[in-house]
Amino acid sequence: MTTHGKEVLSFGPFRLTASERLLTKDGVPVDLGARAYEILTALVSTPNEVISKKDLLSLVWPNVTVEEGSLRGQMASLRKMLGDGKDGARYITTVAGRGYCFVAPVSRSLGEPEAASAAAESFRNANLPVRPAGLIDREDDLQRVAAQLEVARFVTVVGLGGVGKTTLATALGHHLIEAFGGAVLFVDLSMLSDSRLVTSTVASMLGLSVRSDDATPNLIAYLRDKRVLLILDTCEHLIESVATFASCVFRETPQVHILATSREALQVDGEQIYRLEPLACPPDDAMPTAAIARSFPATQLFVERAAASGARLDLDDADAPIVVGICRKLDGVALAIELAARRVEAYGLRDTAALLDQRLTLLWLGSRTAPPRHKTLQATLDWSYRLLSSVERLVLRRLAVFVGHFTLDAMLAVVTSVNVDQTAVLGAIDSLIAKSMVTTRPIGAMMRYRLLDTTRTYILGTEITDPEVADLAVRHANYFRRWSEQAGREWAALSSGAEREAHLADLNNVRAALEWCFGEGGDPEIGIKLAAAAAPVLLAMSLLSECYRWSQHAIVALEGRTRGEPEEMQLQANLGVASMHMNGPSDAARAALDRSLAIAEAGGNVLSQVGILGTLSMFCTRDGEFKTALDHARRARTVAGAAEDPHAMALAQSAVGRALHFIGEHGSARSELEAALQHWSHAQRAYLGFDDRILVGLGLARGLWVQGHPTKAAVRARETIKDAESSTNPASLAVALAWAPDVFVWNGDLASAEAHADRLVAHARSHSLGPYLHVGYGYKGILAIRRGDARGGVDTLRGCLKHCHAMHYEVRNTEFNILLAQGLLAIEQVGEAIRLVDDTISRAEENGDLFFMPEALRVRGCAVLAMPTRVDDAERWFKQSLELSRRQGAPAWELRTAIDLAALLAGRGQPDDACGLLRPVFEQFTEGLETADLAAAGRLLASLVGRTNS
Repeated sequence: MTTHGKEVLSFGPFRLTASERLLTKDGVPVDLGARAYEILTALVSTPNEVISKKDLLSLVWPNVTVEEGSLRGQMASLRKMLGDGKDGARYITTVAGRGYCFVAPVSRSLGEPEAASAAAESFRNANLPVRPAGLIDREDDLQRVAAQLEVARFVTVVGLGGVGKTTLATALGHHLIEAFGGAVLFVDLSMLSDSRLVTSTVASMLGLSVRSDDATPNLIAYLRDKRVLLILDTCEHLIESVATFASCVFRETPQVHILATSREALQVDGEQIYRLEPLACPPDDAMPTAAIARSFPATQLFVERAAASGARLDLDDADAPIVVGICRKLDGVALAIELAARRVEAYGLRDTAALLDQRLTLLWLGSRTAPPRHKTLQATLDWSYRLLSSVERLVLRRLAVFVGHFTLDAMLAVVTSVNVDQTAVLGAIDSLIAKSMVTTRPIGAMMRYRLLDTTRTYILGTEITDPEVADLAVRHANYFRRWSEQAGREWAALSSGAEREAHLADLNNVRAALEWCFGEGGDPEIGIKLAAAAAPVLLAMSLLSECYRWSQHAIVALEGRTRGEPEEMQLQANLGVASMHMNGPSDAARAALDRSLAIAEAGGNVLSQVGILGTLSMFCTRDGEFKTALDHARRARTVAGAAEDPHAMALAQSAVGRALHFIGEHGSARSELEAALQHWSHAQRAYLGFDDRILVGLGLARGLWVQGHPTKAAVRARETIKDAESSTNPASLAVALAWAPDVFVWNGDLASAEAHADRLVAHARSHSLGPYLHVGYGYKGILAIRRGDARGGVDTLRGCLKHCHAMHYEVRNTEFNILLAQGLLAIEQVGEAIRLVDDTISRAEENGDLFFMPEALRVRGCAVLAMPTRVDDAERWFKQSLELSRRQGAPAWELRTAIDLAALLAGRGQPDDACGLLRPVFEQFTEGLETADLAAAGRLLASLVGRTNS
């Protein structure tokens, strides 16, 4: 494992800081000779590995010939100093004929807490549960698993249900969080019932876009170069899916360490099994005294939990056999022991033991073929359930409708009824928590509640009438419909992994409710409303395939029912957007958006009309229909203007500004975009998953550059990327990275362009954002041409255009074709370059993609210059470019063409005309004189002035 920062190696009471050559024992420095220190460092750095005597001699006495006796002497002194062999301590063992091995558990941590803290803050997805308060007899397990995880990278902790696997995994996460620089992701799989959601859940917790049912490729791409501890907790009910996923991550991501907990092994290559045994009890043949009972962890746990629950239990020799008997009967399983210990306050120690015998023993011994976890926990839960009051049982039965964690608000909304009021529910909850039937865990700023898996399974097997189940399901679905509506408004403001986890926990209940609504015996009417509310949440969370699936389910369910309601409008809009992201601007996506717009218009919903028209404008832009995109945007502006709705107007201004930007009306575009930015700077800025502030910022950056402000353009581009980094939607950053590098390329800042292109490729690959991935490769082709590798750049650009066309992503055609033509000219394929530019000009005139038209005309002139017999034609093309640049108000394009035309005139012996042409264009610029085009213009102008003066 690679050392990060000032690493500290800990074993027993010792701490070894290699970078400072410091060994301490219980915090006190140990005086250690230089050679003994070298030996110890080598051994501790590779625990459980044999180091040969020859290697140790070469390390400690380099370039010196010494006898093995010197090594044995140093080893003897080192063992004595460590206290090796005293009081059972074992550190260094001699492996006969091979060498020496350090055998004590070793943990690694960063000695610089500031560095660890900073790293933890940089990994915003860190989400460890609260550190367990006191591990009884699990310290050795923790050290062993940490050492095994360090060497093997993939460890599964296996044991009985309730034995403490999750507690150990949580403690281990806290133990190793500094060593991993804060990069620890805790994934609680117990809340999932659908194995298909394993990878998408992990991906969404990391903020990755999920566009298919299998997000494994996204995760592999994202994790491949990262050093992360991934904790997969409670895997047994999803064993096949988790095994496949974990095996793939282990194989493909060399720096990711995996810790899984399960009741059975995953049984895949690379997995190391650590079996977590039940807590030890005094042996059956011992007559336990209080002193003996206190020395065993099972009885320690019982006494501690009983006292924590308020019981006055002063363990003496008379009580010790009873406590030991209870722990033995519960097989040392921590959960069962805790459940029993918490009853001591109510029933006393002896009656608790008697109740245990009456309720559990027959069940325990009655089915020897059942798995041990079922024998012990089934019996414990049966006994615990019968001890509950009728109200507690009723509340517990109703809580079983929840999947995973739930909030107090959700609990009260679903569980409270005419016969069980809020006061009774709160009282029952307090009691159930005290009796460990309900567990608590803070997620974010809110306390969450949960039934353990075994508890929920047990409760679902009790007598619950069909009407009661249906009534609960209806209340559950209606609550999470309301939750979805609120979450859709809040998601854009969430930035950290912990904040997202809170919503993801609730999302599992949304899924469960949708499954019920559209399943046999469900309520499709509620399902339609729930899906309409949930679809925007799924879209905002980048769970595109789920958004598409449930929207489609609900639309199908609408057949035969009243259509044209707001729910259908929402469903069709989200279906269209999800489809557009997943499959490109397809006919199906357009049909869904058109249907949504028709409903919005019929219902007079102004904000939805404007938002959908803006989305259709974007759809058409992606499909290369720029004139149609402007038509949709102007319709949106008309609707917004009639309603005088500021949010609608900002959406419309954003759409109009972006559409005008692409057709080359730069002044009008800038006015619209600046007005939209003013609104979005202090208002919610997302609609149908799109972050308008990002889109507006990109339009302004590109517009500033073409209007002659290269420095301001670069600043705006960087600000927009930074803003996108804070977004919870991965598509926002992809959009920023896909467009902002243009500004750096145009300025000649190729290093910045390359850095952002590389980042775009990695980000798009991680999130399965196909068009953006190929745009990233397009930038690589452009950079290759700029740096002299024209042939390689041409091949790369051709591949980019081919893939984008296959995905109906036509918005970059004009730009990339022009750059491809420049590459073709560089490799002297003049005829092909001319044909490409002519075709590009023709298509741009047809579809309205006029932003790059002045540049296309310039490049056409440059192509003519490559044919010496037609130099006069080049001047004609250059003049067309100049004229269009001036009409558009695009001095940046005008400057490029003026440079080429001035050079042509100077070559004809007309330096005065050349200077007269270039100087006024150059003097329009007040910033960015160091950028590529302005620097080239300055050099040419200086040479022309010199020739004129001479």
